Amino acid sequence: MSKRIGLYFGTFNPIHVGHMIIANHMAQHHSIDQVWFIVSPQNPLKPKASILADFHRLALVRTAVEDNNNLRASNIEFDLPQPSYTVHTLIALKEKYPEHAFTIIMGEDNLNTLHKWKNHEEILKNHSILVYPRVESDESLSVNIQEKSALLGLDNVQIVDAPLMKISASFIRKSIKEKKDVRYLLTERVMNYVEEMHFYK
Repeated sequence: MSKRIGLYFGTFNPIHVGHMIIANHMAQHHSIDQVWFIVSPQNPLKPKASILADFHRLALVRTAVEDNNNLRASNIEFDLPQPSYTVHTLIALKEKYPEHAFTIIMGEDNLNTLHKWKNHEEILKNHSILVYPRVESDESLSVNIQEKSALLGLDNVQIVDAPLMKISASFIRKSIKEKKDVRYLLTERVMNYVEEMHFYK
């Protein structure tokens, strides 16, 4: 059965309620059948101590989405050559799931650097993009991006109305390290997993 799949890329270190709210909003309000969280693997050439191992971050995402059929965790990039490029991920997904149509979900700050992505013309030719606003953005920035999209011929780029979220994974990690209460920034299941595994301490 053909579905329109929204692809939400990130390290998800950890996945938090901001990610969940944006993903669920896209599934509920923007003709997306299912949102897949594409967990980005660590760059083996540039490992960062602050980033959990790939399988731990994937487990956190799976834990977060397990009770929502509209959301799904994906480790598709784990088996691709590193560093991973979005264009290669999209090709791999299309080969594995030829029946689905894939739409990229991104924050509008990423749209500003889209022209620097590897083979960005191919991505735009074959995929639509849903852009959600960032808190730092004001109305004029959104207008400028709309104009830029038109100038670049990005007809399949749509800036959508979505909840404005200003929750940072780095802030959550720092707070956990400082023994602060972050219970409302993570889902209960993710919070329990993080505590049980003593992550970010």
